[in-house]
Amino acid sequence: MIYLAILIAIVISYSLFQRRKKRGALTQVILTDDQKKLLTQHIDFYNKLPAIDQAYFEDKIEQFLDAVHIEGVGLEINDTDRIMIAASAVIPIFGFKDWTYRNVTNVLLYPDTFDKDFQFEGDERNIMGMVGSGYMNGQMILSRNALLKGFSKNSGKENTGIHEFVHLLDKADGATDGIPEGFLPHEYVRPWVQMMHREIQKIQAGHSDINPYAATNEAEFFAVVSEYFFEKPDQLQAKHPELYELLSKTFGQSPAVA
Repeated sequence: MIYLAILIAIVISYSLFQRRKKRGALTQVILTDDQKKLLTQHIDFYNKLPAIDQAYFEDKIEQFLDAVHIEGVGLEINDTDRIMIAASAVIPIFGFKDWTYRNVTNVLLYPDTFDKDFQFEGDERNIMGMVGSGYMNGQMILSRNALLKGFSKNSGKENTGIHEFVHLLDKADGATDGIPEGFLPHEYVRPWVQMMHREIQKIQAGHSDINPYAATNEAEFFAVVSEYFFEKPDQLQAKHPELYELLSKTFGQSPAVA
């Protein structure tokens, strides 16, 4: 068994080295043992992966932390923040082996909710996360409290970090419109649009367990149901099999237990 474990470790290490070599350069960020422990403590998605996929997940975390600057506003960034933000980014793209975010360079972490003017003090703070546009293009703002809640054991179907990075995936084709044309096979785009509008009508009529915020518009629908897909995949598959199937095709993943 010891020799088998050593062999597996060698195969994983070589595989990761080859992936990095193909990208042209090794990443500068290498996860420490303490950071890997944080993955185990906080990221259920990671814990459910087989060993070789866990190693690939770690590699994707390193790539993200190497490419994207994370800065605290009114707080000091710690390793838990970094791991949770990076995991929020990696989970939706885990099925895309060579895909990286090209539409975000900085993540700003606020202590709590903030308002439309990016202030985290005052009475009108109701925003948990935001993808910037215009002069804020390439920026993302997240609430630390919302981020922590998303990865807590009682998060339910919600995960603000995943929600915001799904908006970036949606935006990758040039339009944040709830239609992931760059990821969903072409023949499924029309069924997705039709199903999305049917589900929004059910939400508006009070006949759905999907978060009502999904009925705000098509972009929010995609982000909200993606949270559901990754946080409660078994429940989504049981209650919304068609929705689960199309999201599975979109993300190249099937997280529900068979």
